[in-house]
Amino acid sequence: MTTNSLLVSVPHERLADALGELDARVRVIVWDMKSPPPTSEIDLVVPPYLEGTRPLAMLAGVTTRLVQSQSIGYNGVAEALPPGHVYANAASVHEASTAELAVGLVLASQRGLDDFVRAASEGKWRPAWHQSLADREVLLVGYGGVGAAIEARLRPFEVSVTRVARTRRHDERGPVYDRTDLPRLLGAADVVIVGVPLTPDTHHLINDEFLVAMRDGTLLVNIARGQVADTDALLAHARTGRLRLALDVTDPEPLPDGHELFGLSNVLISPHVGGATSAMGPRMAALLREQIARLLRGDEPTNVVLRT
Repeated sequence: MTTNSLLVSVPHERLADALGELDARVRVIVWDMKSPPPTSEIDLVVPPYLEGTRPLAMLAGVTTRLVQSQSIGYNGVAEALPPGHVYANAASVHEASTAELAVGLVLASQRGLDDFVRAASEGKWRPAWHQSLADREVLLVGYGGVGAAIEARLRPFEVSVTRVARTRRHDERGPVYDRTDLPRLLGAADVVIVGVPLTPDTHHLINDEFLVAMRDGTLLVNIARGQVADTDALLAHARTGRLRLALDVTDPEPLPDGHELFGLSNVLISPHVGGATSAMGPRMAALLREQIARLLRGDEPTNVVLRT
């Protein structure tokens, strides 16, 4: 059933401007979800980015048709979102940028770019031999949209890619294994990239047993969520220099000033910026325009991951 009008709230003017010209039936307002709701009925609500689940409490008593996140992950949302809402994630928005960062972390770690930057900051010319990315065995743990985007960007580097997902299957590139195969697959990898959603099943997936299964010198890249890894286990294996780490996410997060992970030369850390690029705004606006069109037509929104 089509609708005669649609009220959309976005958290800032930049996103409102990015939406461009919309159907005359659509009215866009700015609500940062720090102040009380401007009205008790908002058809489509976009919460702020990178503020966690805290803003969702402001939806108590507000009638919505869709709450559209700006993030792919939705851990903690079920507990924070008041009853009676439909929640969609931002699949299609961050995959490319997150995959870029994952490949960038791999390249920087393999080729020692962090070591060269440290040397340059000391005014030193310090050449060194490092691992290539070419001819390495890469294990992708998590093979959704982000995993597929990482694979697409890795293959031109002449690597061998093995995929692990929640469900075992075959596709045109061969087998996709499930997590029961991890103990065997971890021992064959030169680079392990973890990009799973945070769920009860993946909490501390990267634990001591996981890390013990990896060969000496292997690079572990975490672009999932900080709590997918046990920080104590990461530290235990990184302190000895046995494994190398590249982390876009940590637990706790933000990582406190002076944390031991910052001081280890075999650890490269970026501050949870996988999706924080110029690609986000246009892609988020495109997703919102799609959701608006669906709601106007009376169709189901896309990317729905939760109903409370």
